[in-house]
Amino acid sequence: MSIDDDAIREALRQVDDPEAGMNIVDLGLVYGIDVTEAGVRVEMTMTTAACPMTDMIVDQVRDVVTATVPPGTAVNVELVWDPPWTPDRMTGIAREHFGWG
Repeated sequence: MSIDDDAIREALRQVDDPEAGMNIVDLGLVYGIDVTEAGVRVEMTMTTAACPMTDMIVDQVRDVVTATVPPGTAVNVELVWDPPWTPDRMTGIAREHFGWG
C-alpha cells in the first residue's frame, strides 16, 4: 500500500469537531494511525465520553480514510478512552485558535 500514516493524518484534517470548530488532528483526538497490508486502523478519542457528535465524527473519519486509500482497503476506526483526552494534546495551532497560546 503506497499510503502512509502521514497521508492519512493529513486527510483527517478534513474532519472537524463541530462543537470545537477545529479539525480532529489539531485537537489531538487522533491517538494513532496504523497502515498495514491488511488495512488502516485509526485510534481516536473524543474530548468527552458524552460527546453528542461521536457517531457523526467517527463516520466522517471512516469516509475520509476510505476515500484516501485504494478501493477495497479495510478501514477500522477504534474509539479509545485511555488515556483520557486533555487540552495538552492539542497542537500549537489549536491552542492559538482557542487563545491558549
